[in-house]
Amino acid sequence: MSARHTREEVVNSMPRTGFFGHPRGLITLMLTEFWERFSYYGMKAILVFYLYYSVAKGGFGIEEGFALQIVSIYGALIYMSGIIGGWIADRLLGTRHSITIGAVLIMIGHILLSLPNNFTLMLVALLFIILGTGLLKPNISSTVGELYHKNDSRVDAAFTLFVMSINLGAFLAPLVVGSLQMNIGFHAGFAAAAIGMFFSLIAFVIMSKRSLGLAGLDVPNPITPEERKKTITYLLVIVLVFALYFVYLAWRGQLDLPHFANMITFLGVVLPVIYFTLMIISPKTSSVEKSRVTAYIPLFLAAVVFWMIQEQGSTVLANFSDKKTQLDLNVLTNGAIDFRIPAAWFQSLNPLFIVTLAPLFSILWTKLGKRNPSTVVKFAIALILAGLSFMIMIMPLQSGVQLINPLWLVLSFLLVTLAELCLSPTGLSTTTKLAPEAFTAQMMSIWFLSNTMAQGLNAQLVNVYTSVSPVRYFGIFGGIAIGLGIILFFVSPFIKKLMHGIH
Repeated sequence: MSARHTREEVVNSMPRTGFFGHPRGLITLMLTEFWERFSYYGMKAILVFYLYYSVAKGGFGIEEGFALQIVSIYGALIYMSGIIGGWIADRLLGTRHSITIGAVLIMIGHILLSLPNNFTLMLVALLFIILGTGLLKPNISSTVGELYHKNDSRVDAAFTLFVMSINLGAFLAPLVVGSLQMNIGFHAGFAAAAIGMFFSLIAFVIMSKRSLGLAGLDVPNPITPEERKKTITYLLVIVLVFALYFVYLAWRGQLDLPHFANMITFLGVVLPVIYFTLMIISPKTSSVEKSRVTAYIPLFLAAVVFWMIQEQGSTVLANFSDKKTQLDLNVLTNGAIDFRIPAAWFQSLNPLFIVTLAPLFSILWTKLGKRNPSTVVKFAIALILAGLSFMIMIMPLQSGVQLINPLWLVLSFLLVTLAELCLSPTGLSTTTKLAPEAFTAQMMSIWFLSNTMAQGLNAQLVNVYTSVSPVRYFGIFGGIAIGLGIILFFVSPFIKKLMHGIH
């Protein structure tokens, strides 16, 4: 087994000429991530419509509640797969080979979606995308970090540019794919996503050889022969347990989507509990670190509630934009504009607002200085804003109109994006600060599991949305988020005390 290269060797292996003062490898990773996100968000923008639109309109004609549930399960599995993808890169393949294989799997999935197919083949396509995203998404972000020395002042700027490429892809994709879906058909939209993933793969394979040097080629913690045997045993046990569970469901006549959704929800809740328990009871965690982990738990739960609302932008609000929103500008403008807004276009609002507002938030936090709200208060503000994004949807619904003005949806997406800018960057930063020394990587996995838990719970909530009035649904869950935000605000002094100096 060859020795790992040092950070110095990796950085020095890359071309000296760069991209606006950054290593040339950054533009390679940005282009790869841009097209991957274009592919992902483009497909996701029309997936729920594909499931519940009638066969005559090019869909599968599935009951709307089931369609929303499938998209929520898909989202939960996407984030779960990242844990596996990170492990494979760390122990078996390294990040660069993991990214390449992930890109190929995603492209295959989108190609399968772009072909006329049956429901089973569609599920197989989603499985390819889930596995591919798990290999690509966490590892391409890790590779960005490998381009720089640990104390390089350019790292924050590099990740800012990287995140901009993510949001640019996420912004453009629904506009392109949504237009193709409405004017030509679903398979044309999925084909655009497949082409985007093809460009992502080509950009990475061709450009990485010249620009990334040794970055991503090492396996950080290669698995030993002894560990390999133990790992295979664990994997076989896990596979056997799941196989027996599915056999049991089949025997009971319960091998169906609701029971599968229950399993995903269960895993989404149990995995974070296991992670937290292992860290708190570990002898490697000091008493101060245990206190900080305890302080992190209410922040994690707040993040779960936030993501439950935010992720419903591609399920509940997507359905709302399609069914209960006036999309015909001819009606809204009294005949001045003859155009129908594709329902998928609303999925571009969140990345658009992030790109335009993130710099303003960065300036705001800096200008506030000592008056900058604490981490806990920012989380409380995020929950209140997220709750308001649901509550404001009640106002047009109570007016009695059959189709609401689309500007209400724009306002809802704006409020939840403001909440995201309070919570997401702060959450990432706080996760690294509160992490025990021995569990730095695992703590970051827990942060991403907050989204997994949220979407696992959403797989149950979408059934509520289709069984109660929209006014009641938005009112109940918006009110819960606001109430929890207020509670978090009042208990913030106790949580800050548990943080032991981390602000």
